[in-house]
Amino acid sequence: MKRFTLFSEIGKGCKQILSGIRDSFLEFGLRFSSSSKRAKASFFVMGLGQILYKQYIKGILYLLCEIGFILFFALTGGNLIAGFFTLGSKEADPWLGIKGDNSVIMMILGIFAFLVLGLWVMAYVSNVKDIHEINRKVDEGKELPTFFESVRTYLDKKFHKVTLLFPVIAVLVFNVIPIVFMICIAFTNYGGEIVPPKLVDWTGFESFGKVFSLGGILPTLGKILGWNILWAFASTFLNYVLGLGLALLLNKKIVKGKAIWRSFPILAYAIPGFITLCGFKFMFSNGGPINQIIVANGGSVIQFLGLDSKWIARLIGLLVNAWLNIPTTMLLATGILSNMNASCYEAAKIDGASPAKQFKDLTLPFVVFATTPNLISQFVANFNNFGVFYFLRGGLYMEGYFNASDTDLLINWLYNLSIANNYYSIGAAISLIIFLITGAISLVVYVRSNAYKKEDIYR
Repeated sequence: MKRFTLFSEIGKGCKQILSGIRDSFLEFGLRFSSSSKRAKASFFVMGLGQILYKQYIKGILYLLCEIGFILFFALTGGNLIAGFFTLGSKEADPWLGIKGDNSVIMMILGIFAFLVLGLWVMAYVSNVKDIHEINRKVDEGKELPTFFESVRTYLDKKFHKVTLLFPVIAVLVFNVIPIVFMICIAFTNYGGEIVPPKLVDWTGFESFGKVFSLGGILPTLGKILGWNILWAFASTFLNYVLGLGLALLLNKKIVKGKAIWRSFPILAYAIPGFITLCGFKFMFSNGGPINQIIVANGGSVIQFLGLDSKWIARLIGLLVNAWLNIPTTMLLATGILSNMNASCYEAAKIDGASPAKQFKDLTLPFVVFATTPNLISQFVANFNNFGVFYFLRGGLYMEGYFNASDTDLLINWLYNLSIANNYYSIGAAISLIIFLITGAISLVVYVRSNAYKKEDIYR
């Protein structure tokens, strides 16, 4: 079996991308050279070839798209892209009434202008493909469809493209732009004293250098990263094992009133998480009911979430997180177990397989195969779990940590750096480091799992 290596797979992916770009340019040149004079007109003016072929409505729509693009970049788009690179040249002064440039707004608008440019490129490619198809049909002597016939085709055979259009646009606006903005912030000096109305500058990899050079940041990063990885694996394993165990227990025929027993975890899941976390924080506080019971029975107050309660607080966090997430795994595993092939178990019983053997060789492989993508997403969600320790123990800054405590995860530390202390560029740099770590771990685990290698076995 060929051994999987992350770098070889990344290299293959990059090679495929470069090959795809090269093939696209070759295809573009081939289409241009093989097109008629009327078709070549659309390569220079969008929609002109369609109009020459009497596809008037379609041609006018493409032409309006190009005119709108030219007007946008002539009036404001060009300035937005230029502003993205300069991030402003005139600093504002509210005291003197000087309205200067807002670097952050200019960066966001610049990203938006690049997005518009990308959408225009997609429209141009669509225009080239369309005129090539029209040219081919004319050469073959086929009748060209009318605009309304083309619309009916998109509402029938190509309806999936129509339904995906608006979600894709929403993802670009509400997901892609914020992610690109965060990445860009990592390469600026935004934060600390450099916030609007002061101008922000591009500084390259300076923020990453600060992560590894400023006193206190790198040691804190090492401590929190180690705990974060331990937390992600431990919480994912605990939630998965307990959720699967609960689903197996409730799947037994001898269990009576299954609907009632399943309702208790679902009720815990239905309550908003922050309310549950605030409730647990009160329960484990110095004056909470748990300590009141301990004191009433002759004990002394236990600092469950105090400054010196490192591992106790971490254990409480694991248990509280399990309380919140076990119902999800239980419901998922219950649905998977209900689809298990009963004949396999009957054959195993005839062969003399014990219940433990049946679980090991039949149930567990099938459940793990079906839940591997969900398991990876749970790992990433636990790695970036902000709420548990923020609500249980948030706001603590400890000695030996740079604006953090011994239970903070990287996402909590980022919040402390970015929101509470204005270290935006450093926080964005650490966010990119987190992305690389979680992305690499998720990619390696998924590609090496049976869900990827043996996808057709359980179909």
